[in-house]
Amino acid sequence: QTLELTFIRVILQSQHDEIETKFFEERAALEAKYQKLYEPLYAKRYDIVNGVVEVDGVAKEPTSETKGVPDFWLTALKTNDVLTEEIQERDEPVLKYLKDIKWSRIDDPKGFKLEFFFDTNPFFKNSVLTKSYHMVDEDDPILEKAIGTEIEWYPGKNVTQKILKKKPKKGSKNTKPITKTEECESFFNFFSPPQVPDDDEDIDEEAADELQGQMEHDYDIGSTIRDKIIPHAVSWFTGEAVQAEDFDDMEDGDEDDDDEDDDDEEDDEEDEDEDEDDDEDEEELSKPTKKVAGKPKVQTLH
Repeated sequence: QTLELTFIRVILQSQHDEIETKFFEERAALEAKYQKLYEPLYAKRYDIVNGVVEVDGVAKEPTSETKGVPDFWLTALKTNDVLTEEIQERDEPVLKYLKDIKWSRIDDPKGFKLEFFFDTNPFFKNSVLTKSYHMVDEDDPILEKAIGTEIEWYPGKNVTQKILKKKPKKGSKNTKPITKTEECESFFNFFSPPQVPDDDEDIDEEAADELQGQMEHDYDIGSTIRDKIIPHAVSWFTGEAVQAEDFDDMEDGDEDDDDEDDDDEEDDEEDEDEDEDDDEDEEELSKPTKKVAGKPKVQTLH
C-alpha cells in the first residue's frame, strides 16, 4: 500500500465515519421528535376509525348503527401489493377486529416493534399481537432475528391451520374419521417468523439461501407496515396511495425507457464503428500480409 492510500484509509475514512455516526444520531433524534408530533394525529385517527368520537358536520343515516369506519385496517392492508399477497380469505374475518397498528423503536437491542391492537373477538384471546425486529446495525439494516407473539387461538379457530378429516377404510375396526392438522398460508404466520438455528453450521448452502430469502421477505412485510401503512393508512384505505405508487412506477419506467434509448443510440454508434472497422479489415486483407512478431491475442473466460 502507498502512503497516500494509507492516509486516505486511516485519516480521511475515520473522519468520514465520525461524521456519519453523528448523522445517524441526529437523524434518529429527528425521527423521534417528529414521531411524537405524529402521535396525537394517530390518536385522533384511532378515535374516528373506531367510533370513539363523531366527526362534526358528518351526517349519519338515522337507521345506521355502524360506528366509525368498518374494515378500515383490513382494507388498508389489502390495498398494498406486498400485503395483499399475505392475506388469505380465511384471514379477513379476523382482521375485521383490528383496531389499530403502531410502531416504536427498540434501543436494546436496536430495531423496531410493531403492535397490532384487536377488539374482543371469537378467534383468539390476545388483545395485542406484537412483532419485533432485532437488527445488528439499525443504520445499515442487517436483520439478526424477528420475534412474534404466540397467538392464543380459541379451539377450532386457528386460521393458520386446517383440519382434514378422512373416512376410515372399509372393514376397519375404527369407525371414527381420521383427523389430520396441516399448516396453511395465512397473514397470521407473520407472527411466527423464520428463525436461524442455534447451530447454523449444520445448514447447507441451499437451505441457508432459502432461509435468507424467507427472512428478507418477512422484513419486507414489517417495514412496509411501518413505513407505508401506519403513516398513510387513510390513503391506502381510499386507494389514493396505490395511484401515487403507480405514478411513481410510471416515472421510473419513463426513466428506464430513456436509459434504454440512450443505450440503443450508443449501440448503434458502436455498430457503425464496428462496420467501419470491418471495412478497414477487408481493405487490409486485400493487401499483401506481413508477418508480425509477437504473441497472439487470447480470449480469457472468467
